[in-house]
Amino acid sequence: MPNVAQDQDRLFEEVMSSYGGALERLARAYEADRDVLRDLLQEIYIALWRSLAKFDNRCSLRTWVYRVAHNVAASHVDKQARARKQVFVVLDDLEGHADASVEVADTEQRHELGQLYAMIHELKPLDRQVMLAYLEGMNAAETAEITGLSAGHVATKIHRIKSALGERSREGGNRE
Repeated sequence: MPNVAQDQDRLFEEVMSSYGGALERLARAYEADRDVLRDLLQEIYIALWRSLAKFDNRCSLRTWVYRVAHNVAASHVDKQARARKQVFVVLDDLEGHADASVEVADTEQRHELGQLYAMIHELKPLDRQVMLAYLEGMNAAETAEITGLSAGHVATKIHRIKSALGERSREGGNRE
């Protein structure tokens, strides 16, 4: 008889080795404050560990991980918005919190990456979820599984968000 706790622990170790970096990037896209970011990551890890007891292989482990992580992050955004009653972080706030683990030699690239994260922070949670999945290399069908949208709707959203972010980037990231 298999030991459920051992299976759960084994799956969690697999998740952390395969998706740990992606989960950190996902959390960073949802939260700029370092201390709150650590709390969010911990919430994601706990939710994932708990959820793995129910994982039944009806979808890929990757889809399961992203679905759980995005749900925790979206709930976090909702809680933070209710608690703070403020607009999402702006570029000036984000630049002061550059993550040392992101090794980008060129200052211009760091600035552009900061701008991209700032613009992603401003997206609605569902749009943010779609773009983060896209940036992690997921296709429309995989993203649809996570979000509950159709693959066609996901592809349309990605195209529209990329166009909007590109235009904002050309304007210098300013919302006017």
